[in-house]
Amino acid sequence: MKLVLAGGTGQLGTLFATAHHAADDEVVVLSRTPHEAPWRVVRWDAKTLGPWATELENADVVLNLAGRSVNCRYTPANREAILSSRIESTRIVGEALMQAAAPPKLWLQMSTATIYAHRYDAPNDERTGIIGGSEPDAPDAWRFSIDVAKRWEAALDEARVPNVRTVKLRAAIVMSPLRGGPFDVLLRLVRLGLGGTAGDGRQYVSWIHSVDFIRALDHIIEHVSLAGAINVAAPTPLPNELFMADLRLAWGAPFGLPSPTPLLNIGAALMQTETELILKSRRVVPAVLTESDFSFIYPTWPTAARDLCEQVRAR
Repeated sequence: MKLVLAGGTGQLGTLFATAHHAADDEVVVLSRTPHEAPWRVVRWDAKTLGPWATELENADVVLNLAGRSVNCRYTPANREAILSSRIESTRIVGEALMQAAAPPKLWLQMSTATIYAHRYDAPNDERTGIIGGSEPDAPDAWRFSIDVAKRWEAALDEARVPNVRTVKLRAAIVMSPLRGGPFDVLLRLVRLGLGGTAGDGRQYVSWIHSVDFIRALDHIIEHVSLAGAINVAAPTPLPNELFMADLRLAWGAPFGLPSPTPLLNIGAALMQTETELILKSRRVVPAVLTESDFSFIYPTWPTAARDLCEQVRAR
């Protein structure tokens, strides 16, 4: 199987590429900064057609992960980069597929579970979930993130690729033991004694173990009936208070200082990020995956947290 990963040099792309390279699949990563890797890395600028487009010919899957990191302050310049990097890369992948004589059978397009509304009352699945943006008193940063998600998915919908199955990967936070990812940041707080409840602790955390993230994408590849929006998340989101308590227990931390919202605002400013990543309630469940008989290795956070902590300790 040949897989082309557009913008595949980040943590998720590296995890997916590593797994398929180990399975003897042909992996091609499209990157703005070509570098040495176990697989071929081909230059692209993520916004214009070029020689890279020939890599899509006779490929089985294209996975578009391109987009500027949202772990930053939402300044006007950063907002423009976050939005344009997602829309431009999606549009140009669509253009390349339209002109391909033998395009891939499947286009996996990264999206985000952030597209759903901030809520506590019920989980969001693909059919009954409430798309966000109209919540009363929602901070501007939250509305911006939801607008980005909507326009990101719209760019996929606008692509005219009738012979290509398209999937919007509404991914929750992917937890891996690698350095620099979300789990690494959270565990560092726990190790410093700062891993207590964030805000009031009621906001739901949707997550997925990196092993299940890769397996879920493979499941989608194998099941040709799956298309459209698919929530890539573990089936058991839980409130931040319980999420952090389980992580402290998995690491063996005796306590964790809570972080009230005003303190989080100060900390986010110092760390050049946004509190939306912590305070917005993301209660997302994977109805499409579970109804298609996908089985999670790590369906609950305590088991996932223990495994991730064990991997970090071994490292």
